[in-house]
Amino acid sequence: MATKNNHTQLIKTEAMRLGFMSCGISKAEFLETEAPRLESWLKRNMHGEMSYMENHFDIRLDPTKLVDGSKSVISFLLNYYPSQFQKADSYKISKYAYGTDYHFVIKEKLKQLLQFIQQEIGEVKGRAFVDSAPVLDKAWAAKSGLGWIGKNSNLLTKQVGSFYFIAELIVDLELEYDTPVTDHCGSCTACIDACPTQAIVDPYKVDGSKCISYFTIELKEELPTSVNGQFDDWMFGCDICQDVCPWNKFSKPHNEPLFNPHTDLLGMNKKDWQEITKEIFSEIFKKSAVKRTKFEGLKRNLRFLED
Repeated sequence: MATKNNHTQLIKTEAMRLGFMSCGISKAEFLETEAPRLESWLKRNMHGEMSYMENHFDIRLDPTKLVDGSKSVISFLLNYYPSQFQKADSYKISKYAYGTDYHFVIKEKLKQLLQFIQQEIGEVKGRAFVDSAPVLDKAWAAKSGLGWIGKNSNLLTKQVGSFYFIAELIVDLELEYDTPVTDHCGSCTACIDACPTQAIVDPYKVDGSKCISYFTIELKEELPTSVNGQFDDWMFGCDICQDVCPWNKFSKPHNEPLFNPHTDLLGMNKKDWQEITKEIFSEIFKKSAVKRTKFEGLKRNLRFLED
């Protein structure tokens, strides 16, 4: 028991040293309560064109099918809330995409942490996951006591809000497990009331196919005229349901230099965005998650906002 406790504390201490905001641990097992929710969400086609969400249903719910011999899911939060923001007269980019693509930043930290675990504890097998594999990140973070799933379906934490990334290490090491926290949304409906496209169809249920982030990032075809005028100048992603959440008044700026935006990004106004060239796009978003939508995708979004 003492060894299990020592290993747990060792991992959490090193996670903090690497810059993670918090770390929680759950037993690697089938997510029973999530299974019917996911099935219902898919059946109602709330994933829209995100067909990858239909793949690996069993693996998505059971980490032991993803990582052989896994015993623990270690969840991490990494703050991305910026200290500076885009100009008021600008088309908007979700704050998570201001700096270097988080996949690279977090993967490197998790790689270092896994190496540390192997050096300090011994032969531990594991895999790192950063929003790019069939893992239900928010469910595991909630199960690990890092927050609760809010009415906007984001993970919320009393002390820091929701402007953070979630990632996991799934390992074949038994550790001490944390317990979930209680829901603190109460009677608040700020996120539901503020969503311009009514994507939050019920408290705690988001129709992904109605979300501005879905339209501006995931949807590859032309944007539907039915949502014309509803994007509130968001050209990549959307932060509305987070910006209005009362818990985000506790957000504090991150201290990860790689998440700082390109200097030109914050200075651009609407006219600059309308005139953006492929060269400028490549320079500003060289290492950014915005590259996912490509230059043509961003131009499509801008045309839609200008109509």
